[in-house]
Amino acid sequence: MDGTRELLEAIRDNGLASGRFRGVLHIAIGRKLTRPDGAVVSTGVTWRELAALLKLLRFDKELVRELGADPEGLAPRDRQRFWYSAIALGKVDSPEAVAEAERLVGPLKDLGFVVGPLPGSAPPPASKKKDAAREKPEPKKRKKKE
Repeated sequence: MDGTRELLEAIRDNGLASGRFRGVLHIAIGRKLTRPDGAVVSTGVTWRELAALLKLLRFDKELVRELGADPEGLAPRDRQRFWYSAIALGKVDSPEAVAEAERLVGPLKDLGFVVGPLPGSAPPPASKKKDAAREKPEPKKRKKKE
């Protein structure tokens, strides 16, 4: 969770959340983050953990308007519940969230975070040489004795 906190601090401090907040949530929850050297920063967090981090880091509650929520309509006194509700309303697995997340990949790379591929996406195709080596030759057909 420390890696996700570091990510969120970098996003907040560099003003990357505004206009792409749904993408921020998508990345924090469902994407693997590494450093350029391959060191794993985060493999994702739960909604509850993310809500706690957003509360701890004092993210601007007006960001929930990007998710289609009214800040006044969400648990005003319990800030962790406020963020949890906002995440639930945010549709973080939607195509819009994926598009916003993809727009964040470049700026996050500049900050030292490499965002992994979309969960469930197919791995990159292997080279044809490797595929040919894995294929077993077809067994020869035997001729029937007459």
